Amino acid sequence: MAHPVPSTEPAQIHAGDTATWLKSLPDYPASDGWVLSYALVKTGTRITFSAAASGADHLVSVPASTTASWAVGDYQWSAKVTKGAEIHTVATGAMEIVADYAAAGSGLDARSHARKTLDALEAWIEGRDMGVAGYEIAGRSLRAIPIPELLVLRDRYRRYVRTEEDAQRAAAGLPARGKLLVRFGKP
Repeated sequence: MAHPVPSTEPAQIHAGDTATWLKSLPDYPASDGWVLSYALVKTGTRITFSAAASGADHLVSVPASTTASWAVGDYQWSAKVTKGAEIHTVATGAMEIVADYAAAGSGLDARSHARKTLDALEAWIEGRDMGVAGYEIAGRSLRAIPIPELLVLRDRYRRYVRTEEDAQRAAAGLPARGKLLVRFGKP
C-alpha cells in the first residue's frame, strides 16, 4: 500500500526520516515554471531545500540521508516561489526537527524545554537551604530567588508540561487526563 502524501507542511520532521509533502499552488503552478523552495531558520542554523514539479503541483521530498544531519530544534520557515526574477512568499510557519532516537548517542536528553525547566526548578527547591537568601564573599554578592517566586515558576512550568503531555495523549488517541467520560443509557 502506498503511503499517502500530505498536502501541507508538517509540524514536525524527525531527523533521519524522509520528509515528503505535495503543495498545490494554483496561482504558481510548477507546470508554468514556478519553483517552490523552503528556508528553515533558528539561531545559528539555516536549512534550505526545493520542491520538484509534479504536474502543476510542487513535490517536496527530502531524503532521510539529508534530514539525518539537521540540527534538532524549533524552526521558523518560509516558502517562496521563483520564476526568473519574480519571487513571492507563499507561506510561513513553524516546524520542529525532532531527534532520531535510533541514531542518538547515549547523551541525548529528549525532554522538552518545559520538562527540563520544571525538573531543574523542583531540584532547586528541594535542595535549597531555606535559611540562606543570599550571601557576599570578597565584595561579590549573590541573591537567590525567593521561594514564593520559585513556586510560582514551578506551577507555571507544571502547566506547560501538563499541556504537552495532554497533546501527546491526544495525538496517541488517548483521552485527556482528569476527565471522566460518562455515557447515560436506558436502564
